[in-house]
Amino acid sequence: MSRGLRRSLAAALVALLAAGLLVVPGWLRGLSLVVRAAGMQGRVETALADWRTVPFDVSDVRVPTRHGPVRARLYRPVTQRGRTVVLTSGVHADGIDEPRLVTLAEDLAMGGQAVLTPEPPDLLRYEITPRLPDIIEDAAVWAASQADLAPDGKVNLFGISFSGGLSVVAAGRPALKDRVAATLSFGGHGDLPRVLTFLCSGELPDGSHLAPHDYGVVIILLNVAEELVPAEQVEPLRAGIRTFLRASHQAMVDGRLAAQTFAQARELQAELPEPAATLMGHVNTRDVAALGPRLLPFVKTFAADPALSPERSPPPTAPVFLLHGAGDTVIPAMESRRLAAALSPHTEVHALATPLITHAEMDGPRALVDVWRLVRFWADLLDA
Repeated sequence: MSRGLRRSLAAALVALLAAGLLVVPGWLRGLSLVVRAAGMQGRVETALADWRTVPFDVSDVRVPTRHGPVRARLYRPVTQRGRTVVLTSGVHADGIDEPRLVTLAEDLAMGGQAVLTPEPPDLLRYEITPRLPDIIEDAAVWAASQADLAPDGKVNLFGISFSGGLSVVAAGRPALKDRVAATLSFGGHGDLPRVLTFLCSGELPDGSHLAPHDYGVVIILLNVAEELVPAEQVEPLRAGIRTFLRASHQAMVDGRLAAQTFAQARELQAELPEPAATLMGHVNTRDVAALGPRLLPFVKTFAADPALSPERSPPPTAPVFLLHGAGDTVIPAMESRRLAAALSPHTEVHALATPLITHAEMDGPRALVDVWRLVRFWADLLDA
């Protein structure tokens, strides 16, 4: 988070405290989490961040699923308060080691909640498949069956990015009907074909346009590569795409390493035959305008399985919380609005689109009311 955002949040929090809006204990839990997530370090902010925090232990475990055991990490507070959270990352090769996932898990554990982060193998390969909600469901069933983690047999189910929508799918399944107390979709989707259509065209359901992030269209190419190149070129092309995506993640933390990995992606392009070489060239130049029309004819078939879209799956009966960045260009905020409308006849829904978040991370313009709404959202979720 930028220094400017931290300063603005600090000023907003002081104003809210002065107005007496954050003195209710439940709201203090939400405030404490927001301050920790923002990485704020002033004297007042540190005191708020440390409010009722506890140390926690971290261990790796294996969680049984119908698709075989998966690696997972368990964050267990010394003194547990609140429900255990099953938290799944977005589409990312770092899996349970992804820094933003680790930070959120640690922030929740410091607040007293045990956190289990399962690692579906498909996410590590940047693949979106119907196996993902199965694994999320099975991980939640396993956690809810552990008496030390879920004394009342219930857990909370949190998902980031595409795993947000898939967590809502999992929460609506019969095996979890009485085992999920609340579900959070953090920057998630409602209808996967609709999102993929946006990523290829920039067109939103209401007819307006928004420039899509190249990250999403590159992931689509990886998933439908077999439709565009001969069979012998599929895996070499995917290897190049994964190299590019790895460099994109590295760019957030290590510019020099990212530059080296981007160079490797260009070298792999030079080794590819046509038509894979041209497609990889579009990836390396982030040419969404060239890739989008090539991919658009395949997205509806690729994303047709109802298990990939919460709007096409049975709805959960427990409350659903939808948190979204107002200007998200990977999964537009309109997805949460539409999902909220689809779920509202069936369950309690809390939805917030905020400029304090981009795509599942804190960053963006600041205002007092935005901070207040974000704190209230997290307070309601943590008390669910």
